Amino acid sequence: MKDKVGIVIVSHSPDVARGTADMVRQMVGEDVPLGFCGGNPEGGLGTDVAKIVKAIEEAWSDKGVAILVDLGGAETNSEMAVEMLDADRQGKVVICNAPIVEGAVMAATEAWGGASLEDVRRTAEELSPQ
Repeated sequence: MKDKVGIVIVSHSPDVARGTADMVRQMVGEDVPLGFCGGNPEGGLGTDVAKIVKAIEEAWSDKGVAILVDLGGAETNSEMAVEMLDADRQGKVVICNAPIVEGAVMAATEAWGGASLEDVRRTAEELSPQ
């Protein structure tokens, strides 16, 4: 399972993160490493750097990890989470500029096929408005 790029879903809402992860599993299966998190430390809307780091660790693959986020704060906290990783891992994590649900499904599909981290990111980002 760790021979495929991992996918991390970061949403302000725990329900959106969980639901997106469920959709990825139902459409792609269990072969792609997957982590997700949502909500602030108090359980409300928001994101939490520690939860994001944990989700990255859950989805870790030596091929890298692609993170999908929903809003600006999720991206900022994801960037902070990446900075907290060991230096040798930081270069193997990318944050995709893509719609969270569609991007996660497409990224996971590409990862399932054995694509590289850059190909996974490119496929997810093809869904972004131009």
